[in-house]
Formats: sequence, structure tokens, C-alpha cells
Amino acid sequence: MMASGQEQNAAIDGLVSVSNRIMLGIESSCDDTSIAILKGRELLGQFAAVQHIHSKYGGVVPEFASRAHQAHIVPVLQGALKEAGCRLDQIEGVAYTRGPGLHGSLLVGSAFARSLAWSLGIPMYPVHHMRAHVVAHWMADATLTPRQPMMALTVSGGHTQLLEVRSPTDMEVIGTTMDDAAGEAFDKVAKMLGLPYPGGPEVDRLAALGNPQAFRFTAPKMEGHNFSFSGVKTSVLRVLEKTLSGGVEVSDALIQDVCASVQSTIVSILIGKLEAAALEKGMKSIAIQGGVSANSGLRKAVQELGQKHQWDVHIPPFCYCTDNGAMIALSGQFAAENSQAGSLGEAPLARWQIT
Repeated sequence: MMASGQEQNAAIDGLVSVSNRIMLGIESSCDDTSIAILKGRELLGQFAAVQHIHSKYGGVVPEFASRAHQAHIVPVLQGALKEAGCRLDQIEGVAYTRGPGLHGSLLVGSAFARSLAWSLGIPMYPVHHMRAHVVAHWMADATLTPRQPMMALTVSGGHTQLLEVRSPTDMEVIGTTMDDAAGEAFDKVAKMLGLPYPGGPEVDRLAALGNPQAFRFTAPKMEGHNFSFSGVKTSVLRVLEKTLSGGVEVSDALIQDVCASVQSTIVSILIGKLEAAALEKGMKSIAIQGGVSANSGLRKAVQELGQKHQWDVHIPPFCYCTDNGAMIALSGQFAAENSQAGSLGEAPLARWQIT
């Protein structure tokens, strides 16, 4: 159920208003280099370089990732400036991902960002990558400006988190994965099936062609709001071994049914945890974000959950689901509003808890 304009304004008053400064955001936490330029909350331009080399190895190779960032970061900056129709001397702040992520990748992006800000004589803003995924909901072209507080579910290749979000700058993690993240489980199952990397989108595509009831996979029992997906991965492996040992041939239909059943299992776990947390906290607004929020099964299930309880539902546009410079730049805008500039000597943090 959509909130009225007056209700929305009352819920977000003072929290989304940022000045029209021009902010540059640099994201380099993993294997994609992305740079965006914002004016206020409006995206002027965004440019990215995707690293295809990792597909040969079935996963991200950290050393290759950091080297690729070094090669890509200047051309990506040039591309973002061109798309935005902006000059470097018009930039008023530089936001960058300080962590968490791959240390080498973070080092390239953060060193470049801090040096760029220092050379231009403008403030620099270190950003928490996982916070930034949530902040993406406040982009000017988001479908619905978030009503706070809201229960937000971050789902990506490396993280699965439930957060109680009171504002773009005030959020608390109330649940996290105890082993594999949901995105990691999708990728590992895809690897078992011989699907190309990254596997998550392939599982999603094939799931639409299969029967979600074809196989039953074990869903780990976790108390409270925490997650566990390692058991799902193991259950898929055991079912595949049993099925194939029985003389069943690997076919397109079999792979489609496995993908559909895996997706149904993982989405069910995610939605169950999100619903329980929102009910416990008395929330009327829910959100998903992160790379796996692009998954069609999850997006549909969250919409259905919102309809069931008449909750506001916030799902980012596809361009803000995966790692992107825009969410970093917007986080920088909020940091600037709160006078939270960083310093030249701040090193990247591969591990960094949300506090």
C-alpha cells in the first residue's frame, strides 16, 4: 500500500534533503570499478568497468581484481565525467568505499580517491559499502522514497544482513549470515551444475523454466534473525549425488528444476526472516538491496509480502542493485550534510562492522 504524499513527507522530513553540491563516488570493493557523479540526489552520470577475467576461474581472484582496478580507474573516471557533462574542477567532494571488501581492490580505489580529493583541495568522504547499499533507496530516481523506520534486507555475494533502518545515516544490523551468504550459495550451486560465473543470474534465468517443487532441499534452522546457507549448498550436493547415482542423466530439464528448487528454498528463507523481523519490530516498510536484490524470484516474493501485510516495499532499480558508484556518492552527500569528512591518512578496512 503506497503512502500518501503528506505521509511520505512527514516520514522523511529533513532526512533526504541534501544540498546541490556535486559529489563524485568511487566504488572498488570487489571486481567492478564504478564511478558516479551526483548533483544532490540526482545522478548526472555513471560509468563502470566489469572484470570478465574471473569467469575463467569460477570466482573472483583478488590479485587480478586489484590489478584490473589500477588499469580501469582513470578511464572510468573519464567516462563518468563525460557522461555527466562535468569537469574535474566542478567536483565539490569525493566519496569512496573504505570497506568492507577485498583489501587490494579497496586500496586502489581509496588511494586514488584520497589523492584526487587532496589534489583538488576538496573534502573526501570514506563510505561503508554495506551502508551504501541501503542508502541507494534515497536516490532521486528510486521508485518510492523510503518511509522510516524500515526493515531492510541486504543480499549480496558476500553478505546477507537484516537491518533496522531509522534514516540514511542511522541503521543497525539485527541479523547476519553465520556462514555462506545467499549470493555465495547461488554461485556455488551454479558451479556444481557447470553454469558460467557469475552463477546467480544464470540460476535465476533457468529457475523461470523449471519446477520449484521438483526437489526438496534442507533449510537450516537458525534461531533469531541470523542466516545460514551452507546447509542449503550441502543439501543440493547430496541430492545431486543421489539423483545421478540412480542413473538419471544430466539434462536441461534437470538443471532447470534444480535451479528453480534452489531459488525457491533460498528465497523462502530470506522472506521468512524479513517477515519475522518486520513483525517483531512493528515495521510498516520493508526493503531489499544488494546484488541479489536483482533476482526476479526475490523481487516478486518481497512484493507479495508487502501486499500481504499492506507494507510499503522498496526495491532499488537494477542499476543500483549491484556495486555502483552512485550509492557511494549519495552516502558522501549525507556525510557532507553531517560534516563527516575523512582524512588523507585513513587506510582501507577489509573488515568493517556497521556501527
